[in-house]
Amino acid sequence: MAKQQTEMLTHDQIWGAMDRLAERSGLSPSGLAKASGLDPTTFNKSKRITPEGRPRWPSTESVAKALGATNVPFDTFVSLI
Repeated sequence: MAKQQTEMLTHDQIWGAMDRLAERSGLSPSGLAKASGLDPTTFNKSKRITPEGRPRWPSTESVAKALGATNVPFDTFVSLI
């Protein structure tokens, strides 16, 4: 039986999808965060890497709030990846 290869989502793919979600909703990343009830800097590009240089991923809660604010279903978000 052949072993199935699983591709992992990358940091850039997830953040790219967040940027596309904002753009398709006519918002900046800051505007998307505000519309989601989050701190306006939550989705800023400057916050995507920690001061130590590690990738900072959006939380599932932040993604869920952004999807709710834009009325976009999860499967549509996945298609943005």
